[in-house]
Amino acid sequence: MSAGTGGPEGSGTAGSPARLLSADPPGGRTAMAVWGIGVAVYFVAITYRTSLGVAGLDAAERFHINASALSTFSILQLLVYAGMQIPVGLMVDRLGAKKVLTIGVVLYTAGQFGFALSSSYPMALGSRALLGCGDAMTFISVLRLGSRWFPARRGPLIAQIAALVGMAGNLISTLVLARFLHTFGWTPTFATSAAGGIVVLIVLLLFLKDHPEGFEPPPAPAAHTGAGFVRRQIAEAWREPGTRLGMWVHFTTQFPAMVFLLLWGLPFLVEAQGLSRGTAGELLTLVVLSNMAVGLIYGQVIARHHAARTPLALGTVGATALMWGIVLSWPSAHAPMGLLVALCTVLGACGPASMIGFDFARPANPPERQGTASGIVNMGGFTASMTTLLAVGVLLDATGHNYRIALASIFVLEAVGVSQILRLRRSAARRESERLVVSRVEAVHVPA
Repeated sequence: MSAGTGGPEGSGTAGSPARLLSADPPGGRTAMAVWGIGVAVYFVAITYRTSLGVAGLDAAERFHINASALSTFSILQLLVYAGMQIPVGLMVDRLGAKKVLTIGVVLYTAGQFGFALSSSYPMALGSRALLGCGDAMTFISVLRLGSRWFPARRGPLIAQIAALVGMAGNLISTLVLARFLHTFGWTPTFATSAAGGIVVLIVLLLFLKDHPEGFEPPPAPAAHTGAGFVRRQIAEAWREPGTRLGMWVHFTTQFPAMVFLLLWGLPFLVEAQGLSRGTAGELLTLVVLSNMAVGLIYGQVIARHHAARTPLALGTVGATALMWGIVLSWPSAHAPMGLLVALCTVLGACGPASMIGFDFARPANPPERQGTASGIVNMGGFTASMTTLLAVGVLLDATGHNYRIALASIFVLEAVGVSQILRLRRSAARRESERLVVSRVEAVHVPA
């Protein structure tokens, strides 16, 4: 992922051009500080993205809309997000993380302000679309920062920590925004939260750097421009089995928790399970806390044992399907609280499992194609989330708010994703082994 990922640390003599091209970045405190700015930008984006999850019932009342129209908020936001992933990946490869993050902060802050001031459904939809566009520019940029500032061997852990800190933004939504919304109302709550975007924009412009001194990426050849190059960049990334496997892992693992946190979790727990808003909010918080704890575990395991990637991903999908199956088929109207706690704990593993997708794409692509490959992977989970959000909303309206039937749509997409993971896993492993052998041979021939 970083410059010279294929070579071992310390190849070449200190300070030589060969060393700079083959050695990993050093990491350290400066790397943590710079990368931390990017993660802060992502943290704010997650706060804005998930704010509707605690305001869904308020939004339905404010804009006088039904379940299908309510789901359109999140669907449109995710549609924009997913559609922007490949363009953003190309932008990051071409412009660098700082410029792309700057554009992203401006867009998602404007979107959050617009949502605060929206008095009509169309205006609110436009604001969420703008927010989704800015949000789309954050995570891939943070992954690029991590690859430029830290050694490649730390890639899985760094990515999981970024996702973990970003998920903490969900805590702001479930613990703070929900309380503010109840106390101060719609416009003051969303307008105040938008101020966070202004703060991170100032810090970003003053202190963020794309890479450490002495580890500048080589200038892009003149041929690396135009529509032909863009098509070739996308085609070459897609041709790698590791990129496609990563996309399907992301597709299959992320969406059950995303759908729950982004929109339908609170209505399901309140309307279908008969819980108070306060108790439902605590269960949403449990999903986030579980996500953060599991992320640290998955990151450590994968960094040490790459062979654990597929078993962890498939195990997470299996556990998620099992818990949803038990909850939705429970004979009485309301599932026991212990079962709902277990469901939310398992859903917390979905986010960390989705990060495994990036760790399949990372070794499959050279540094100059990392942004594009990450964009393809990131499309997976958000496409699945968007599809499920729509399916749940439509089924709720069609069945008179039967959550058992509506949420059963989760199993359909999980089945599709698992079949693709099983189909691609062997070819991706074979291709990754071939690239590893080639990189070792090239490292041996790096001139001193």
